[in-house]
Amino acid sequence: MIPVINEGERIKNLLSRMAALKIDEVADIIIIDGGSTDGSMELASLQQNGVRGLLVKTGPGKLSAQLRCVYAFALDQGYDGVISIDGNDKDDPEAIPRFIEALTQGVDFVQASRFISGGVAENTPKSRDFAIRFIHAPMLSLFSGFHWTDTTQGFRAYSRKMMLDDRMALFREVFMTYELLAYISYRAPKLGYRCVEMPTIRRYPKGEVPTKISSFKGNLSVLEVLMRACFGCYNPSAK
Repeated sequence: MIPVINEGERIKNLLSRMAALKIDEVADIIIIDGGSTDGSMELASLQQNGVRGLLVKTGPGKLSAQLRCVYAFALDQGYDGVISIDGNDKDDPEAIPRFIEALTQGVDFVQASRFISGGVAENTPKSRDFAIRFIHAPMLSLFSGFHWTDTTQGFRAYSRKMMLDDRMALFREVFMTYELLAYISYRAPKLGYRCVEMPTIRRYPKGEVPTKISSFKGNLSVLEVLMRACFGCYNPSAK
């Protein structure tokens, strides 16, 4: 599943790379569009690159709202698990078969990491590298009880069992922006789910930072979400 909004050539490049790897032969490719207006969701092009389905979110919210849409679709369609990868072509899809293998071996939550042995981080902005290594990942590690190294990226895999767990309760309207990413990293280990990090390649293009997070206000919002997740504010029983 690939969340997108106005990704332009980036999503086209990602789909071409996935087609070259024949990802559509081992997994169905579903795009969840947040309302693109740049022409990148032209159906013929998507079909040529092996995309099985295009969902369009029309309600309020950003990334987490998109993810709730595609999670619900995947569960309704009977999939055993889902893999999400950002549509901005920063992540190398070559890791997808390894994620699938992990799910088939009983892992419930796979998190991609550019920072563990075998991972590659290219051109990561220094401020973002610092924030992940010394703030975001350490806090989620401390409060979840699982040692995370790379917690802000959306290249992940989830088991059907975990997604359906009422104690996770993923389909609540409190999840509208970036809450689900931090919440699942915190909550899944707490509930005893089998979690792993797997090495992946994440490349930022030189001179460009493809992201929907603005430099100050967006980063402040991510920090607020992190704090709320770590202190259990998104737990189903939280008032």
